[in-house]
Amino acid sequence: MRDTIVGVATALGEGGVAIVRISGDNAVALFTQVFHAARRQPPYEDHRLMFGYVTDAAGESLDEAMGVVMLAPNTYSREDVCELHTHGGYAAAATVMRRLTALGARPAEAGEFTRRAFLNGRIDLTQAEAVMGIISARSAAALKSEEAMLQGGASRFIKQAQDQLTKLIAGVEAHIDYPDEIDETEATAGLREGLDALIADLSAAVDERGARILRDGLRVALSGRPNAGKSTLFNALLGEERAIVTDVPGTTRDVLEGSFSLGGLNVLLLDTAGLRENGDVVERIGVARAKEAVAHADTALLLIDATQPLDAEELALLGQEMDCPCAVILNKEDAPPVVTPAQVEAVTRHFPILTLSAKTGQGLEKVRAYLAEQARLPREGMLTHQRHMAAARQTIERLSQARQAMKSGLPLDMAAVDLHEALWTLGRITGESVDDRLLDEIFDGFCVGK
Repeated sequence: MRDTIVGVATALGEGGVAIVRISGDNAVALFTQVFHAARRQPPYEDHRLMFGYVTDAAGESLDEAMGVVMLAPNTYSREDVCELHTHGGYAAAATVMRRLTALGARPAEAGEFTRRAFLNGRIDLTQAEAVMGIISARSAAALKSEEAMLQGGASRFIKQAQDQLTKLIAGVEAHIDYPDEIDETEATAGLREGLDALIADLSAAVDERGARILRDGLRVALSGRPNAGKSTLFNALLGEERAIVTDVPGTTRDVLEGSFSLGGLNVLLLDTAGLRENGDVVERIGVARAKEAVAHADTALLLIDATQPLDAEELALLGQEMDCPCAVILNKEDAPPVVTPAQVEAVTRHFPILTLSAKTGQGLEKVRAYLAEQARLPREGMLTHQRHMAAARQTIERLSQARQAMKSGLPLDMAAVDLHEALWTLGRITGESVDDRLLDEIFDGFCVGK
């Protein structure tokens, strides 16, 4: 018999409603002791929300509430689950929690409801992690990705990889178990090609850059000479006056950050100090920080004042390799141009070139389109969690070792060891190969009510 747990499923603090969730073998019995429906008598109907009162041991009302009984297996945890929807705030839910724990319920540990859902087979481990991913999603794109994983997108990909690997192992095992009946050539027919294909599929599914952009947003650094219009573009993309804009060169001395949403994706915009060698000590520190911001950005926009001839520093910037993908922005298109795209192309062939008036907004959509292209979000079924990508890389390493063992002419059972370890590692992603330590690491990061 598994003990019955209770936890507050809503965020702590003031709010309209607080949900106290109970799960386990005694959930219904405990619920019936503390909740009394206004117009119904126990046993209460399954999955029906009722108005009533939470009462103390003497039968006195503690709070008005809505209550619902949900019977296994059609529940979140596949156990009997009951919920009490009390008034929000600190006191009401805490009072109900004390009442239920006094009756024998145990306060739930972090992520324990979802952990039980996994242990009871309702979801696999990737779907369990998606639950917390949905809660912590910072953008519509991240939410969409986690929702896809909750629906089994990553699980289906891993299951396909497991099926492919199992078939490859079956041929190897057949020769090892029956060497007189199945020769090695027959057993390994298509094995090398199968391993190569599986390694390629897993490698393509691991997109560190895309996963990080999905999780943290696209980091975009605005770079260029003083007075090129970086702060004006910064304000235009944000849609608000965040940066100070003047005709005085070197107004921006430090890295200024702002964020906006682009196609459901969070974009972190970095307005940096103008790049020039001379200047006071504060400006030189700002230039150093600007270069560091570009080095750690996902993409950079190199702004050039198109109304002024290219100087030596701008020619040097255009001719060098950047630390990240970069587009050249010929700004101040609202004035007669001195610098043309053709002149920039003559200096650099590897940067896309856009024209813009940050002041009027002319050409701003082209900049947004470029940033959207740079996002390169992972496709559905891609691995976007660090743990999943690490396990995939370990699997690739084992598969590569098996491939090398075959190439070196080692006995086939040596390759079989690596293949079995690769299969076990794939199971770590979905939870088929699991231990308590791994579960503790995953669910300790959950909130208590989930």
